[in-house]
Amino acid sequence: MKEFTIGKNDAGQRLDRWLAKTIPLLPAPLAQKYIRLKRVKVNGKGSKRDIRLNVGDVLQLYINDEFFDRPTPENAFLSLYQPKLNILYEDEHILLLDKRPGLVVHPDENERVNTLLTHIQAYLYQKKEWSPYWENSFAPALCNRIDRNTGGIVIAAKTAEGLRVMNQKIKDRELSKYYLCVVQGRMAPKEGKLEGYLFKDEVKKQVYVRGRPGPGAKTAVTLYKTLAVKNGLSLVECDLITGRTHQIRAQFAHAGHPLIGDGKYGSERENRKYGRHGQALYSYKLAFHFTTDAGPLEHLNGRTFQVEDVDFVREYFGAWPEAGREPSSR
Repeated sequence: MKEFTIGKNDAGQRLDRWLAKTIPLLPAPLAQKYIRLKRVKVNGKGSKRDIRLNVGDVLQLYINDEFFDRPTPENAFLSLYQPKLNILYEDEHILLLDKRPGLVVHPDENERVNTLLTHIQAYLYQKKEWSPYWENSFAPALCNRIDRNTGGIVIAAKTAEGLRVMNQKIKDRELSKYYLCVVQGRMAPKEGKLEGYLFKDEVKKQVYVRGRPGPGAKTAVTLYKTLAVKNGLSLVECDLITGRTHQIRAQFAHAGHPLIGDGKYGSERENRKYGRHGQALYSYKLAFHFTTDAGPLEHLNGRTFQVEDVDFVREYFGAWPEAGREPSSR
């Protein structure tokens, strides 16, 4: 419990607005709940949220100590009262999440609260499965990342053991990540491989594809398969052999088939033609095929997880290809 005495500078404020100013980490819905439960007392009694405070009023706040901390990037999750996550799978060690396009995965200089990682932290904190205030607490972490404007499956570790094993499996390529994208024109051949070397321009935050290696270049290999063709567009499935920054976007643009909606590697004129804002790219399927012992994650071996719906498939092709929708997991 913490106690505050109202001075002249705070007098005249509504109780709920005083709480918002004094405890910025406390979400407004939770503050309202605490007021209703009389965990916020004015002069020893429960009160209403719209009461006006007077000089000399004594407030007793029965609120967890962490909400009184100074806001920092590390505790921003506390301000999320209802974390928004689309969970495909969860067990003791990991989460598989369907990230929506437009959501950044990690806090950065532009956004520290509304990020995938922050929502995960808030979710686990509210489930009482994790807290940064526990001694030697492990922090939930992402095992893979997806660009802000790309949607799809992200793996999050809930435990240190889960993080260690999953990161090793990713490093050893014992899982496959499949993407769907919509590109301009028809791929020739319909199924094949894109290979090259990616050079990254750190200033422009853009990569370039070249046919030969060079200083700073990284190999990039993408297997692709055309699933459907309609109205001059192709729905393509990609299997990433390497996982480089902007790999799919840059390689298809270099091949003469940029992704629709891609403002960095595509054509603005074509994007306007199709009314697409943000690249038509989705990490829609994840398959686990462990060749060595996975310890606490062994139960995932042989399983495949897939998102239920991808908006641009419906928008440009009407439905999933004739082969039909695959199950969410098998």
